[in-house]
Amino acid sequence: MEGVRGAREYSAREYDFIVFGASGFTGQFVVSQLAKLRDEEPALKWAVGGRSMSKLVNTLKEAGSRAGTSLASIDCLLADSKDPDSLIELCGKGRVVLSCVGPYRFCGEPVVKACVEAGTNYVDICGEPQFLEEMQLRYDAQAKEKGIYIVGSCGFDSIPAEMGLLFTKNKFEGDLNSVESFIQIKFAVPEVKGAKINFATWQSAVHGFAHEGELKPLRKLLCPEPLPKPIHRVKNRGVLFYSKEVGSWCIPFLGSDRSIVYRSQVISYRDRKERPIQFLPYTKLPSLMSALAVLSFGIVFGILAKFKCGRWLLEKFPGIFSGGLVSKQGPPLAQIQGSSFTMTFFGKGYSQILPDADQQHNEAPDKTIVTSVTGPEAGYVTTPICMVDAALVILREQNMLPAGGGVIPPGAAFAKTSLIEKLQKHGMKFEVQPST
Repeated sequence: MEGVRGAREYSAREYDFIVFGASGFTGQFVVSQLAKLRDEEPALKWAVGGRSMSKLVNTLKEAGSRAGTSLASIDCLLADSKDPDSLIELCGKGRVVLSCVGPYRFCGEPVVKACVEAGTNYVDICGEPQFLEEMQLRYDAQAKEKGIYIVGSCGFDSIPAEMGLLFTKNKFEGDLNSVESFIQIKFAVPEVKGAKINFATWQSAVHGFAHEGELKPLRKLLCPEPLPKPIHRVKNRGVLFYSKEVGSWCIPFLGSDRSIVYRSQVISYRDRKERPIQFLPYTKLPSLMSALAVLSFGIVFGILAKFKCGRWLLEKFPGIFSGGLVSKQGPPLAQIQGSSFTMTFFGKGYSQILPDADQQHNEAPDKTIVTSVTGPEAGYVTTPICMVDAALVILREQNMLPAGGGVIPPGAAFAKTSLIEKLQKHGMKFEVQPST
């Protein structure tokens, strides 16, 4: 990689990882995950970065305490996303920057730009489709020129979906045509008093709904050639339905999984001529009443988010409009420790394998597969595991990544790597289930 302003040659850089935004709520848990890996990865050299030295030092103390180790030897680097030179200097000291600066719509692009300038690999935990797709449009060519990898959505959005789909495909003996996923979030029992959602997550959702209409023209620019349409299309089940597969009422999953998986499918088809897989994600809810409550909340939230005054109300009074669930202090530790998730994948396809991805199956799907991905609490345990393991793969397995670099979603970036094995080693499970 070429030398750039404020950056050392790649092979001579001081740090393997730099966690930027380390003192934020999620960033602290990413630091804790790195602390837990000190015995497993003793040679890994990493630092934390942000605007405030005192906050960074405090983050290291608290993260070390949670992990049962001292982090006093970890370096703290100062940089501000509003100061491009300081960001380029920081990024130029590391091989991979782990960006925890959400909402990414407001804070994310300067870090991506600085990494491109400095010739530094990058991962984030963004679940904001517009940001992710804009970064691919703006920086893919530049990242390829530098030979670096910019891989967004390396947290709960959307590693379980991307790697779960890849696992399902790899275990399916034939041509996989479609996959429906059903996610279930399990909270601590008995219920944790004062359970909360972090404000940054709420803020990202507010602006995601507000600017949803901007995605269609972006996608036309990003994917001017649509994927080939299979003869046997999987039908969208609608906004509310009862699933016999999971024995529960379900609604469409409102996260970014579907859009991110689609981008991976486009790249895999375009660059490797792999057969595209239709993917529809859903959320499993415990009862019809809870499903109706979530839908009603979603309608009100979506309407308010479309208007400037509505967004002001949602951001000014998050506790009122979320029923007390949103907090700038984030969820309590008991909620984090007692929660988990399960994502179940129902795949359909063909026993016969056609060698050409453009060749369509005329026969109806004749084969099924059921797989699952399970893991600990999604936002602050699974997300740091996913982010750190994705960064380790970029650091150690560049020969297994798509040649040439670029701005790439996780499914396309990590298809040939050991990421699934790393995730299983660190607390996630990928399993084939008995077909029903």
